[in-house]
Amino acid sequence: MKKEMLAMILAGGQGSRLGVFTKRIAKPAVSFGGKYRIIDFVLSNCSNSGIDTVGVLTQYRPRILNSHIGMGSHWDLDRINGGVYILQPYMSEKEGHWYNGTANAIYKNMNFIDDYNPEYLLVLSGDHIYKMDYSEMLNFHKEKNAKATIAVIEVPWDEASRFGIMNTEEDKKIAQKLADIAGVDMYEYGQNMLKAGTDISDYTADEVINIDCKPFEGNGVNFKISQVNSADVDDVFKRKADFEEAINKDIKENNLGLYVFVVTDILNANSKIIALGDKTNVVEKAFGVELDNNTALLEGVVSRKKQVLPKILENI
Repeated sequence: MKKEMLAMILAGGQGSRLGVFTKRIAKPAVSFGGKYRIIDFVLSNCSNSGIDTVGVLTQYRPRILNSHIGMGSHWDLDRINGGVYILQPYMSEKEGHWYNGTANAIYKNMNFIDDYNPEYLLVLSGDHIYKMDYSEMLNFHKEKNAKATIAVIEVPWDEASRFGIMNTEEDKKIAQKLADIAGVDMYEYGQNMLKAGTDISDYTADEVINIDCKPFEGNGVNFKISQVNSADVDDVFKRKADFEEAINKDIKENNLGLYVFVVTDILNANSKIIALGDKTNVVEKAFGVELDNNTALLEGVVSRKKQVLPKILENI
């Protein structure tokens, strides 16, 4: 049955920054206010916006989330024509894989989308707490005759680094005018800013590997994935021996089976890793690479949460 708008809710995230709260449940299933769960907000938004067909894409520890959503009756989504559907990763004729990022999750559910043949597709995050009428966004989209519409909010500059940042054509024009006034090349200046912003030369090796390090457990194996961003990966790897010493110390102190240190090249959208521990074969199998002196290049890999962690959990 054709629908004007179909909503797809991405609800497979672990939410590792929430620590103990997401050790056994997915982030969208975390309790809120003692009465609700985080995913209730986006489901309520859909119902109150007149959207009666919703796909919920789950992945990480989905049992409680699946049970909570049920038939969708709490949000008036228990419909004969439409309703709420739980969409989990599945085996195909040849193989099965975890969802590998937002676009991949949507792509792997194209058959579900085609079943309803919607005029408009609404992609939502299942772990945001907010109130919004999506019909207003749809009307705006129609008025502008846009190919795609993305909803964003302004945040204070000192908070901006915690979020994704959107640049528009208007932003680029303003930046070019400022560059012309200052007499600098906009792109060269931007690269220099990136290099300065990701410079870790003043940090000790132990401080570097702990800038953004998260512990995980899979199949009884404790492991850590640490990540830093850099505009000069080769410069970072000049300190490889120091990083390996710090990593091996952490492995011994915390009884880790695997430690993956990810240095992400923000200019070329690749990552170079150092993998140490008894389970480094997991990394080779997960990414189809062969470690050379404990290192490997992961082409196109930039996200720990969406690209590195799922593959390691799948193969550990």
